[in-house]
Amino acid sequence: MRLRRLLLRYYPPGIILEYVQGGEPKTRSIDLLDLRPDTDAIALVEEIRKGEPLITASCKEHVIHLVRRLQEKLGEKEDHKFCLFKVLRAHILPLTNVAFNKSGSRFITGSYDRTCKVWDTASGEQLRTLEGHGNVVYAIAFNNPYGDKIATGSFDKTCKLWNTETGKCYHTFRGHSAEIVCLSFNLQSTLVATGSMDTTAKLWNIEKGEEIVTLSGHSAEIIALSFNTTGDRIITGSFDHTVAVWDVGTGRMLHTLIGHRGEISSAQFNWDCSLIVTGSMDKTCMLWNAMTGTHIATLTGHSDEILDVCFDYAGQRIATASADGSARVYNAETKKCIAKLEGHGGEISKVCFNPKGNRILTASSDKTARLWDAATGHCLQILEGHTDEIFSCAFNYKGDIIITGSKDNTCRIWH
Repeated sequence: MRLRRLLLRYYPPGIILEYVQGGEPKTRSIDLLDLRPDTDAIALVEEIRKGEPLITASCKEHVIHLVRRLQEKLGEKEDHKFCLFKVLRAHILPLTNVAFNKSGSRFITGSYDRTCKVWDTASGEQLRTLEGHGNVVYAIAFNNPYGDKIATGSFDKTCKLWNTETGKCYHTFRGHSAEIVCLSFNLQSTLVATGSMDTTAKLWNIEKGEEIVTLSGHSAEIIALSFNTTGDRIITGSFDHTVAVWDVGTGRMLHTLIGHRGEISSAQFNWDCSLIVTGSMDKTCMLWNAMTGTHIATLTGHSDEILDVCFDYAGQRIATASADGSARVYNAETKKCIAKLEGHGGEISKVCFNPKGNRILTASSDKTARLWDAATGHCLQILEGHTDEIFSCAFNYKGDIIITGSKDNTCRIWH
């Protein structure tokens, strides 16, 4: 094994090793999820060296330098105020979803008008329209971190794979017998998964354009799915009140997470693949051991349905969004509620952390999006201007641009 180079990964903090083994170029990462600005960098690197043969004495100083750069990033103070940059009259019918590519240079919008549009973030210009679906384009995604492909899932029961730059359709994936409502690429960008109202999920090979396996076992619609970062597991959340954990290689169901008393609204792995968080219409959020499928904790406190849940990048905090008009932040380790985000005048359908994990963005039916301090729950800013409910919001990777999508048929870029 020969080390070729070391790369920084800011979110979540880590160092990527590029190396050659048996003539093949490979990468692996050292995750530094617990890194703090005051961590002793020299002692940390000594610790890393014990378990990582590629980090030799000759590159020790360089690794210490990289760790210190990560610490500088973590320690940066920010009081960024977002201002409206552009209103995009994106579609002639309501939007369904918005999504960024990894760098934030492009974003996409899906709509009831049966199209997906690709936008340039810096200028707000429409780059291309992806046409071909015969019904609502509901689920959309870039194959991040690469961003050279886009997947669109439609009520026409198909999923299409597109070239981001040319807008050419590579494949149309057919096989579902009802609407596709969720989809996801694996991080390795070899597979796309689709979840459908037909109670199944399917895994598709991106290169060949073929179905690999159907994940059957739920007794009701699948409305959420998520790969883990290593790409060997996928979870599906269903209206049958359960979440299933599947082996990606075999398509075998490994665990069924049973405990919720209402439909699942969202489900996600944390970064290191050790935990799964689930949100449900039963007003609770649950935490599960991803390896064994055992229930760890139930996070309570909301007085109405939980509509969205997410981890921060490092997997240390969980945010929940509810129909009760509030969001909450929980510590994933202690399971305690550390902040209540109160102030919206209507249900919150979407919640997300900025990449650094110190800010939370919420989208609400009260026509506003709000920015919050993740540690204190203090509302830092209200993003106003939409004339109908906001159901989608996202940060770019640097955390300095926000997009919001609304039922008013516009999407807004905030800098």
